[in-house]
Amino acid sequence: MSTARATHPSARYLLFPLLAALIWSVNMIVTKMAAGVIAPAAIGFYRWALAGVMLTPFALPGVWAQRRQILPSLPKLAVLGGLGMALYQGLAYVAAASTTATNMGIITAMIPLMTIAVVAVVLRELPSMMAMLGGLLSLAGLALLIGEGDPARLLSVGANHGDVLMGVGALAYALYGVLLRRWALPVGPWQSLYVQVAFGVLFQLPAFLAAPASPLNGDNLPLVLYAAIFPSLFAPFLWMQGVKHLGPNRASIFLNVMPVATVAIAAVFLDEKPHLFHIVGGAMALAGVMLAQMRPSRPAGQPRAA
Repeated sequence: MSTARATHPSARYLLFPLLAALIWSVNMIVTKMAAGVIAPAAIGFYRWALAGVMLTPFALPGVWAQRRQILPSLPKLAVLGGLGMALYQGLAYVAAASTTATNMGIITAMIPLMTIAVVAVVLRELPSMMAMLGGLLSLAGLALLIGEGDPARLLSVGANHGDVLMGVGALAYALYGVLLRRWALPVGPWQSLYVQVAFGVLFQLPAFLAAPASPLNGDNLPLVLYAAIFPSLFAPFLWMQGVKHLGPNRASIFLNVMPVATVAIAAVFLDEKPHLFHIVGGAMALAGVMLAQMRPSRPAGQPRAA
């Protein structure tokens, strides 16, 4: 009985990664809505500063207790904070001014595939044949999506500025994930998140001070609060619980919900009606990601490769 339970975890655990994916999907809509009511540098700074303040009572005692482990890891935590908090989300806020939430959601769904490419470059691990086939299929889907149904259009007109920025941000987050796993810092997850948030705020401070004044008001405060609370604090907690109870492979499947949820929510709240090229291109991109994540079957008893 215990073995069956271990193999088939309770269905309630499935809610953890599902809710995290939905929170991140809504954040794409919030990011797009913020483009017209607050400067990108302002919401990026306010979001992480507020998240850091709310996290302080819970994480700071642990940071102090683990200070001997944290101090030697500060340079790596700074890199992670720069990639995950400042660069990825900062570029998303800038990209939102010139692309749609639908495109942002689909491009973000490419992070698992970009991770495979980053692993090949950084760790010198060659991708499998399935990963390469999935990559080609996803690239074809993205070309169809960004070219608005005509991939040849990219050669004459080029990609949308916002789509390019979102792609660079997604690549930064893929590198963030690879470095996070490679370094395996001897720091608790919440303490690591807290220090990364602190560096994210620090890195965004110059842009915030140099940007035109964009004060909080009744139009943008709800968006800042959502970004600071739900995707910054609740979603990471839910995701960590999902990975804990389901394992990273099972949990990562729920990331495929994000582009579908983003398209649906954008259609309702932003009136972004999906066109045929959105559906076909997005489906190809998503299918490529799923294909790239497939693992070949192995004989019973053979250990999984690291």
